[in-house]
Amino acid sequence: MNVTLQTELAQLLANLRREGRQQSGLDPRLTPPSKAAAYRVAQRVEEELGLEVAGWKIAAISSKMQKALRTDTPIYGRVFAPMVKPSPQCVVYADLCSPIPEIEYQARLGDNLPPRSTPYTVDEVTEAVESLHPGLELAECRFIHDENFPPLSAILADGAGASTIIYGPAIENWRNLDIAVREVKLFCNGNLLRRGTAAAALEHPMVPLTWLVNELSRSGIGMKAGQMISTGTLTGMVAPKPNQIYLADFGPFGEVSATYE
Repeated sequence: MNVTLQTELAQLLANLRREGRQQSGLDPRLTPPSKAAAYRVAQRVEEELGLEVAGWKIAAISSKMQKALRTDTPIYGRVFAPMVKPSPQCVVYADLCSPIPEIEYQARLGDNLPPRSTPYTVDEVTEAVESLHPGLELAECRFIHDENFPPLSAILADGAGASTIIYGPAIENWRNLDIAVREVKLFCNGNLLRRGTAAAALEHPMVPLTWLVNELSRSGIGMKAGQMISTGTLTGMVAPKPNQIYLADFGPFGEVSATYE
């Protein structure tokens, strides 16, 4: 995929984000031929938008989610400022693009993690995390889920569905708690929809975070202090409707909510 086509696709995706709209399908000549090409386009989208990267999303950590998302590896996307927001939040359903609320742990970095030649260890990444939070990711997609839905590479170019991160209060003393086995619950309008644990979905929030740190390091990008990373869904994907309130209940670690008005 040459630079001209990468730029054309990046401009298209940036305009769709600015205008808050979707389109059906994608011209085959603009479909990235590989994940590497898709991620190059995603970086160009960042340049086109001219926005700060305030965080990152991680998806498809488990084999089940990889199958659902048509991939054989985890995937990632950028979250732009000012799309990292404290709970509670209200969003207008009609303004969103195929929204999906996902219950996730979110990690805020306290140190820079620049590119380097040797991989980062889980211990190093854990030490760089300033705080861990209960949260919701409100994913969106610039392509309509219809019979023309494009290949995964187009979705990666669009940021793997990254949109909004909503975070709750920092979890005190989280490094010394058994985060992985803590059950979390997703409610919709007060009704229990899903249950899950980090152990079942992604082993531990620091595992996918370490994967992302090393993936970005290999790409020469790196990560910055202050960025918030949504580490992967604990309860799968659900499709919201207007006038629904989604509440992520992390028990003693707090609650996070989003209202789809």
